[in-house]
Amino acid sequence: MLRKHYQATNMGSLQYKICYMFIFLAVLVSEIVGAKVPAIIVFGDSTVDAGNNNQIPTIARSNFQPYGRDFIGGKATGRFSNGRIPTDFISEGFGLKPAIPAYLDPSCNISDFATGVTFASAGSGYDNATSSVLSVIPLWKELEYYKEYQKKLKAYQGEEKGKETISEALYMMSLGTNDFLENYYTIPGRSSRYNIQQYQDFLIGIAGNFVKQLYGLGARKISLGGLPPMGCLPLERTTNFFGRNGCVERYNVVSLEFNGKLEKLVSALNKELPQVKIVFSNPYNPLLSIIKQPSSYGFEVSSVACCATGMFEMGYSCNRNNMFTCTDANKYVFWDSFHPTEKTSHIIADFLLKNVLTQFL
Repeated sequence: MLRKHYQATNMGSLQYKICYMFIFLAVLVSEIVGAKVPAIIVFGDSTVDAGNNNQIPTIARSNFQPYGRDFIGGKATGRFSNGRIPTDFISEGFGLKPAIPAYLDPSCNISDFATGVTFASAGSGYDNATSSVLSVIPLWKELEYYKEYQKKLKAYQGEEKGKETISEALYMMSLGTNDFLENYYTIPGRSSRYNIQQYQDFLIGIAGNFVKQLYGLGARKISLGGLPPMGCLPLERTTNFFGRNGCVERYNVVSLEFNGKLEKLVSALNKELPQVKIVFSNPYNPLLSIIKQPSSYGFEVSSVACCATGMFEMGYSCNRNNMFTCTDANKYVFWDSFHPTEKTSHIIADFLLKNVLTQFL
């Protein structure tokens, strides 16, 4: 079904036009700004997946309406949002293109990926067992795709220029939530083997090894993303019956603990690896502030999401036929029960650009 969808002439034409438009805008803006970072290269989960899952056999997809209704051309790209996601805004903030394409998007090629690409897969995590839950791309496979990308980039730009792009690019990692909410607290396997502190340490070990592998492949500018206040996601609040549908504090505590360990990891890696700059991009506090004080940021609703009832729907349960979907996503902090709206993503991206990533600008 997906293959037939992508073979449709009119849809294919739209995809190519979007890719070409991104290239034109990227060249135009980069000439004006003169960005120090020539490309944004992304690894992670649904927070930064721009459509890779469209090309694999999984139910973790969002390449249908109402997803993408506020995206360029109203297109459902596979982003779990009504529009753009944080890394799109970060790319634009660096003077690059306004949307980072998915590596597996058949309508794009290496010329589209030269200034930015995402290998992320919705439903993935640090733990291989997490990606198995929804049969998505595990983190090790994302890295294999990146190695393939390096070869294509050097063939396209030339060996020296390709190496320069690889070393000067900003590498962004955003994942971890699924390891806890879709794996540890849902599937009995890991929780029977590790207590929560041990599992956090297990994931930290994977994160550290991944960063070291990126470093070994030439990466020198890396952003390691933190966890959001997981207990305040609409899906978790919906099931918090005894807490009157408030945030699940024990999940927020786990987020804080894990973020603290990630921050220590970043500090240790900066000392261990020569000529590298690794930063910790933590969305926890800005997102919690938005959730607790939505009106201060121009929102009206933060407890439930825009799509459908806003309590538990995401993916295929968030579809165009649901009469409860809101008409104005800008009033909502969350788009579906697990993911922020484009407006929220823009605010978080701006916060990270001004407070963390500014040293790369």
